[in-house]
Amino acid sequence: MKTYTYSICHPDKKEIEYKKEILSSKNVLEIAQNYQWMELLEFSDSLGKESVYYNPSLDFTCVQDGKSFGLTSEYNKDKKLEFSLWYNRPKNVKILFGLLGSKDRMVLDDIWSIDFQTALQYLECFVNGNHEKIENLFLKS
Repeated sequence: MKTYTYSICHPDKKEIEYKKEILSSKNVLEIAQNYQWMELLEFSDSLGKESVYYNPSLDFTCVQDGKSFGLTSEYNKDKKLEFSLWYNRPKNVKILFGLLGSKDRMVLDDIWSIDFQTALQYLECFVNGNHEKIENLFLKS
């Protein structure tokens, strides 16, 4: 069974908060689902741009393999909640267009304008080990 740690980006804090507790897959999904996304975006709006460090964000890291999946909330043009998703994992990349071979490196990809339910579905894929579905999402973008 895989376990996870997580971090939180608060709108009003320069430092990222790294939680020490070890989470199960179920805990990860509960935290993301119950997080106060809209309230924190509204709080962020009340601060003024010069006082905001981050959009509300949660990032979950698998203890066993180091892969991470993050959700960052924002408003769309209609002031509805949407997310950017951030997926960090080892990937085989070519060095100098393949002339020098290839090497596994941590690669971070992001995708924007994802609704809340879809974001939760991809987080569920992450904690359930369905990395192929996540990779396909990023290939489409």
